[in-house]
Amino acid sequence: MLAPVPAGPSVVVCNTCRHTANAQEDAQGRRGGAVLEAAMRSVQDADPALQGVQIQTMPCLFACSRHCTVHIRAPGKVGYVLGDFAPDADAARAILEYAVRHAASEEGRVPFREWPQGVKGHFITRTPPEGFVCT
Repeated sequence: MLAPVPAGPSVVVCNTCRHTANAQEDAQGRRGGAVLEAAMRSVQDADPALQGVQIQTMPCLFACSRHCTVHIRAPGKVGYVLGDFAPDADAARAILEYAVRHAASEEGRVPFREWPQGVKGHFITRTPPEGFVCT
């Protein structure tokens, strides 16, 4: 059930997520999470500033009442689950830009003024790193 991945800053994309709130797949039969993953890889390939964050995938983040969900994480930092994205390049860029700022932060807390517009309103949960709670 668990598969090892390299440690470090990453965005885990639910590759089985719904395409939209009302549709599981797009017209080509692709799940929204898989389309978002492809968009993230394309955006990252085109921008060296976004390449310090790994894109990892897994089926189902258990946020099934939402669509196109991701988990932003890094060792020793607060993590975040975000969702309800359109599976497109704009969302992919916003997620990766936030993940880069998250990775550069001391504890995973990015000041609101530094959030890309495209992630605002998409946060679902925050998770403390193992051995810590948020105060």
